Amino acid sequence: MQGYILNINRVKDEDLIVTLITQNRLITLYRFYGARHGSINIGYKLDFEAINSGKSSISMLRNVLHLGDKWMANPKRFFIWQHFIKLLFQHLKDIEELDSFYFDLLNEMNKKFEKQNPVRVVVESYITLLSCEGRLHDDFICFTCENVITQNLVLTRSFLPAHYECIFGTVLDIDRIKELFLTGSTINFSDDEVSQLWKILQEGI
Repeated sequence: MQGYILNINRVKDEDLIVTLITQNRLITLYRFYGARHGSINIGYKLDFEAINSGKSSISMLRNVLHLGDKWMANPKRFFIWQHFIKLLFQHLKDIEELDSFYFDLLNEMNKKFEKQNPVRVVVESYITLLSCEGRLHDDFICFTCENVITQNLVLTRSFLPAHYECIFGTVLDIDRIKELFLTGSTINFSDDEVSQLWKILQEGI
């Protein structure tokens, strides 16, 4: 099967507890002798086998093949990828069965990271995620005072909209954010504006 590594915990010696997202679930596996095999890292896409020895409640991670892409050799791109992956793990870690949306989303992002601006890819993909989960607040009602926002828009964690007067933060152009929420595209945003959205996103999915 195939999956992306969302989290790694080191245990005794060089053994690892590895959490992967596959097509329809999160799976946690035990990997013996991490130092004696090919390196694995958060964000890697693997082809692997999950083998149950019958001696443990956790299956073994075996026959690992890293399905790497060239862009992963770029430290800046890979850092952004890993950061998003870690945020996604925190968002999904208590869930076992998943809709294929999340795995498919990572596959699409993986393809785009090769040639596109990775921060834009992450922000646009996050809009897709929020929309899929029904958490995209495109009604622009302030989550604090519950009044409609017409100006002085601030986005907080999870891109929750609020008035600047209610929640201190960087004021954003409401028409441009409405466009982003509607189209899911950052094409009309400057790099500085996209970086500001990425900064908000890093507070948590």
